[in-house]
Order: sequence, then structure tokens, then C-alpha cells
Amino acid sequence: MELKLHDSERKVMEALWEADAPLPAKEIAARLGERVGWNKNTTYTVIKKCVEKGAIERREPNFQCVPLVRREEAQAAAAADLVDKVFNGSASLLFASLLNGKQLPPEEIRRLRAMIDEME
Repeated sequence: MELKLHDSERKVMEALWEADAPLPAKEIAARLGERVGWNKNTTYTVIKKCVEKGAIERREPNFQCVPLVRREEAQAAAAADLVDKVFNGSASLLFASLLNGKQLPPEEIRRLRAMIDEME
């Protein structure tokens, strides 16, 4: 599924992913009220957008919100979008940009090499 989550939608999804269970919209509103200062109406509007995009399923009773997208799927979609928009589709340019001027610990270098080796 091609999924583009805006920052506000990602905040709602993060609340659901952290809970690792369906949450009532009222609970999501309370959590985001504490975290980012949103009021109930703002949260419900963003939840509605997530439902329209197919990222959340609304269930009754009590306006239960069920995530239909895993965090890893959203991360992969965001990363692909970033590579397309900022690096002209080149993952190697993104990679070079991330590493530019950074000193990586040996364990991180080994993990990156292992990922590349797996892909070959």
C-alpha cells in the first residue's frame, strides 16, 4: 500500500503503535493532549484523515482505533519518499549523506556491511 503520513498523522499512529493494542479515540486525544498540546477536536480530525487513508480502522463501540499499518511499513514508505524527493531516487546518495563526516562505531559498520551483503 502506498502510504504517506503527514507529521500529525504520524503522531496519532505512534500513540497506537506504542499502545500495541486498539485504543479509543478519547484515549488517543488524552495522550496527544499531554504530549503535544492538541485538543480533542484536532485529534479527532487527524484520526478521521488516517481512517480515510486506510491507516486506521474505526470500530464500535467507543470509537476504537485499530492500526492497519505497521510502524515498519510507514517507516519504509517515508524513507522511499525521502530518497525520491531529496536524493533523486538514489539510496547511495542518502547513505553517503548520512555518513558524511560521521565517525561510526565498529559495530555499526559491521551491521551496515551485513545489511549490504544480505542484499547482494
